[in-house]
Amino acid sequence: MTQPLVLGTTNSGKVRELVALLAPFGIGCESLAGLAAAVEVEETGDTFAANAALKASAQAVALGRWVLAEDSGLVVPALGGAPGVFSARFAAAVAGEPREVTDARNNALLLERLAGSRGPARAAHYACHAALAAPDGRIVAVAAGTCGGLIGEKPAGAGGFGYDPLFVVPEYHRTFGELAPAVKAVISHRGRALRAILPSIASALSGPR
Repeated sequence: MTQPLVLGTTNSGKVRELVALLAPFGIGCESLAGLAAAVEVEETGDTFAANAALKASAQAVALGRWVLAEDSGLVVPALGGAPGVFSARFAAAVAGEPREVTDARNNALLLERLAGSRGPARAAHYACHAALAAPDGRIVAVAAGTCGGLIGEKPAGAGGFGYDPLFVVPEYHRTFGELAPAVKAVISHRGRALRAILPSIASALSGPR
C-alpha cells in the first residue's frame, strides 16, 4: 500500500480516536482535512448506517482512495431516540435554533429535555456504524458498535468531545469525559465498531481488489 487509509471526517475528536485505534495495527491514515479533492457530503440518511455508507462511498469516488467513514451519535429512548442522527447538530436540527451549534449548547439542550427525569428515563447509548469503501465507491465492509450508559445531571470531565461529559458508564461510575482515553477506546461504541471492521480493512489494504 502506497497511500494511507482516508478517514472520512474532519471532526478532530473523531480523527484523534480513529488514529489511536488504528495505529497499533500499523494502519496509516489521514483525515479529509487538507485533501483538496474531498467533497461535501450531505448526511441525508435516516440511520447511522446509511450516513456512514454515503460518506464513505462519495469520498472514495472523489479521491480515488480507500475510505473509512463512520456515523455515530447518542440515542436516548425517553426522547424518542433523539438526538440520534442529529447528534452533532441537535440544537439546530431538532430544536430549530438559528445559532451555530456547539457541543456545549447541544449538551445544555439535552439536559433541558431531560429535566426532572430520573433513573431509567435517563438511559442512553452511543451507537457507531462504520463503512469501508473501495476507490470505486463500493462498500466492501460494514460494522457497528454500541455502548450503554446514563445521562448525568451535569457535565463532568474535560476529556472526549460531544456528549462525553454527560455520558455516564455505570460500570465505572464515570463519564466518558472523565475516563482515560485508553479505557474509553476499549469500551466505546467507536472502538467496538473499529475492532469489528479491522480485519476487512487489513485485508483490503494488503493488496489489489
